[in-house]
Order: sequence, then C-alpha cells, then structure tokens
Amino acid sequence: MIFNFKIPNTTSYKLQANKLNRGMTYVELIVVLSIFSVMASIVIFNYGEFQAKVDIKNLASDIALKIVEAQKSSLSGKLPPLTQQLQIDSTWKPAYGVHIDKAADDESFIYFSDLNEDGLFDGSDCTGECIDPITITRGNYISSLDVFYQSGGSESLDDLTISFSRPSSSAEIKSSTSFSSAVSYVQISIASPKSANAKIKIYLSGRIQVN
Repeated sequence: MIFNFKIPNTTSYKLQANKLNRGMTYVELIVVLSIFSVMASIVIFNYGEFQAKVDIKNLASDIALKIVEAQKSSLSGKLPPLTQQLQIDSTWKPAYGVHIDKAADDESFIYFSDLNEDGLFDGSDCTGECIDPITITRGNYISSLDVFYQSGGSESLDDLTISFSRPSSSAEIKSSTSFSSAVSYVQISIASPKSANAKIKIYLSGRIQVN
C-alpha cells in the first residue's frame, strides 16, 4: 500500500494569514480621519446656528416677560423700591414700564417705575425712575424698533417706551418720534451675530406676542 503525503506550502499560509490580519494602511487612516473631521465641522457649525436660535428665542422671551412684569406690577399696585417711594404723594398710582433707546445702546433696556405717570422714562442710565437695567449678552442686540399703524403703514423708531397704568391692562406706547397715525402695535426685533432673529409685538390692548 502506497501513501501519498502532500506537504503544505507554509509560505502560502503565512501570506494568507498576513492578509487576513492586516490593519488599515496610513492612506486609509488619513482618509477616514479626514471624513470624520469634515463631519465634525458640519455638526459643530450646525450646533452653533442651533444654539444661536435658542439663545435669541430665550432673549425674546425674557424681554416679553419683563414687559409682562411691568403690566402685572401695575395692575397689582406693587410699590416701587423705598428710595422711589419717597418721591411720591398720596394720590400716586403704581405705573411700570420698559424703555429702549436703540440709538444710544442697542444692547440694553431699562425696567422702570413711572413715578409721575407721564408714560416716559425720566432718568439716564439707571437713575431717576430706573429699577432694573438689563444688559443683553452673547453679542445679541436690538436690531430695530418699528411702529405699525392701523392704516397699514409702518415706521422705524430710535427709542420706545411701553408703560402700564392701573387699573387698565392696556399698553401706553410712546417714542421721541411722533406717530403719524393711530398705532396698531409696536415691534421689537432682536438678532444675533449668526443672523438668528426674533420679534416681540406689543399691542395697544396689552397683548404681547413673541415670533
């Protein structure tokens, strides 16, 4: 009986094993890292835009809430700080408002108590009737102030004062710019460096809307 033994080619086995165990080459690694870098850049860029939109919406809500606070403080008869109470008489009725002077500073506004009930902010920076100066952060700013008339037209404003006097919840709207017709509402537009924007509309009825 004759037996035939075939001796395996060990060199061939080693080559096949090396092919199976081979990792990525430098070229493949560079290509993969490049793809990941591009994807990461896109994600970071989109996240920045998303965060800017979130920040600008939060800012719009904060401004609207400050106007609502003025409205509620007026209706509830809330007393102003003690330093301001010294300036009032027995016939005084609580009145509160928000003042924006975009021409002077488009990154701040003032929450104030209207002590003489003239519908205007009397003071500079945070003196006089000022209660709380609010600074807008993160590079966001007030991009425009506009008044919209019942007749259909609109006009840009340099400054805007919105106040509320007890017992009415209606808004009193004033500006250094004379209104040419009956006012329907005023609009505060805010923007971010990344071009995100939002708008706050204040109607004479006292309704406040954030878009």
